[in-house]
Amino acid sequence: MTNGMDKGGKGRILLSVTDWDPEVWRGEFAKVAPDRPVVLAPDHPGDETIRYALVWKQKPGSLANLPNLKAIFSLGAGVDHIFHDPHIPDVPIVRIVSDDLSMRMSEYVVWQVLDHHRLGPRYRRQQQARVWHEDRRQPAANEVTVGILGLGVLGRDAATKLLALGFRVTGWSRRPHEMEGVETFHGKDGLGDFLAGADIIVCLLPLTPETKGILSMSMFARMKQEGPLGAPVLINAGRGGLQNEADILAALDRGLLSAVTLDVFEKEPLPADSPLWTHPKVTVTPHAAASSAPGALVPLIVRQIEAHERGEPLANLVDRSAQY
Repeated sequence: MTNGMDKGGKGRILLSVTDWDPEVWRGEFAKVAPDRPVVLAPDHPGDETIRYALVWKQKPGSLANLPNLKAIFSLGAGVDHIFHDPHIPDVPIVRIVSDDLSMRMSEYVVWQVLDHHRLGPRYRRQQQARVWHEDRRQPAANEVTVGILGLGVLGRDAATKLLALGFRVTGWSRRPHEMEGVETFHGKDGLGDFLAGADIIVCLLPLTPETKGILSMSMFARMKQEGPLGAPVLINAGRGGLQNEADILAALDRGLLSAVTLDVFEKEPLPADSPLWTHPKVTVTPHAAASSAPGALVPLIVRQIEAHERGEPLANLVDRSAQY
């Protein structure tokens, strides 16, 4: 094999993942693109046959010394896991943008927003205690403001679904964004006004050096403190590194937050001794908000690779300086 090609004339694809079954992904590639070999490791350092890499929490250094590598594809919604590797090659990094992934995340966001809005945690506690009591202070959706931290593809799709249900929706992002029906804020100057107006805050931010630990006491203290649901509700379906879990527990105990839903955590799996498991105002889900489905994502990746080989530009490129 020479010039980065396999015997059939096409470069090989390196699949480097942890915590996932790689054979599921290889099986999907075998169905969609049987002429493109997918391998789990290079044959040797300096393997010239590897042209593309598909990664999820790849082992540091696993992408080094691949002279013909053309691009790296993240198999999850985020890309922060890629930058944990100090030996990342200087090639384009591609984010996954998929209708399937967006819908899964929006389903999760809508589910949790509605659950808190319709007092689901309270009624489950009443069920366990065999208490029959209807809370007649149930606000209408148009009385409740859902604020979305992060107005990327996932945030905008979730906002559309929430608007259709009648909620007031606001959004905050690092850079200016406009969206019909959504009041938007941006940058450090806009964060305070955003926080002061939201009853339920949904975090879908990417994890970057700027956003690490942003869900902390300094943010919670700036949130709206009296609304139709009482103190604000926090839902984090972004990244575990965005949150300070000790601060979340303290904010719940001080009444700065009325409830939280967490799908991601500082350490995963969530340790068995974490107080988040048993706190009465915390809902825990096991990083299940928007799972990557090989059947939905592999055809998109293959189309991107084929387009790139025809000389077309790659879509959904990551800004390496911003790390998203």
